[in-house]
Amino acid sequence: MVLVVSEEVRAAIEERRPVVALESTIIAHGLPRPRNLQVARELESVVRQEGAVPATIAVLDGRPRVGLDKEQLERVANEDGIRKLGHRDLPPAVSSGASGATTVSATALLAAAAGVRVFATGGLGGVHREWTVTQDESADLGLLARTRITVVCAGVKSILDVPATLQRLETLGVTVAGYGTDRFPGFYLSDSGHPVDWTLRTPEEVAGVMRAQDGLAGPDSALIVANPVPEEEQLDPDLHARVLADALHACETEGVTGQAVTPFLLDYLVRHTDGASLGANLAAVRGNVRLAARIAAAWARG
Repeated sequence: MVLVVSEEVRAAIEERRPVVALESTIIAHGLPRPRNLQVARELESVVRQEGAVPATIAVLDGRPRVGLDKEQLERVANEDGIRKLGHRDLPPAVSSGASGATTVSATALLAAAAGVRVFATGGLGGVHREWTVTQDESADLGLLARTRITVVCAGVKSILDVPATLQRLETLGVTVAGYGTDRFPGFYLSDSGHPVDWTLRTPEEVAGVMRAQDGLAGPDSALIVANPVPEEEQLDPDLHARVLADALHACETEGVTGQAVTPFLLDYLVRHTDGASLGANLAAVRGNVRLAARIAAAWARG
């Protein structure tokens, strides 16, 4: 695989300056046009404001790219037919010359291959509800179990089975720490209702764990930094519970299955909360990107 790293990102890595990887799925598939491009530019700007270099990742014409220029970012946001690529999709995408936006798993893989250690996203994938029937689990979990990268996120999407996801991460040996909290965030919510075993309170503490990972020379697994959306910006918990219950019922009634479940539920939440869930989502992403840049800076200081 020929990995194309932008000149800006390559120089920052070589000079040990802070770099933050950003996924592109939120641009191509997570937001309507033209807001998607506005948000993409805003997130890169947040990284720069904190003194780090943004490395938005995507595959264009079969070339995995770490760091996009202005035209490439616009292409991901506006071009019809941009695929959604998990890490399993990268080989056929490269071979066929396809273009696609990268999910958490593909972004983490390509970022690590380029030497980028810190990655900011919204919420991770995880174990789906009714797992005992469907065996449906996000590829994010297995990939993070074998990739040395620090992922700043707002927990996992609340439409998933959160306790089962936490148990799966434990089984896979992926370290999970709450940032400034002993509770695991619930994506739209500050608290999913479940605890975490470790709490980190500063970017320097996170960087310290990253150095300890390397020093112990253990398995190449990820560090998940679960950063809660501020309570004042979270989705109202009662509204969330009510609409999610309705969404799950609608999903079952309409016979939605497989990969269609997650986009169906997320779209239902946006429509039936009058966009409030999207607002909470973007608030979480902004906070995660800002924190990731600060962690990358602490890591670069060595």
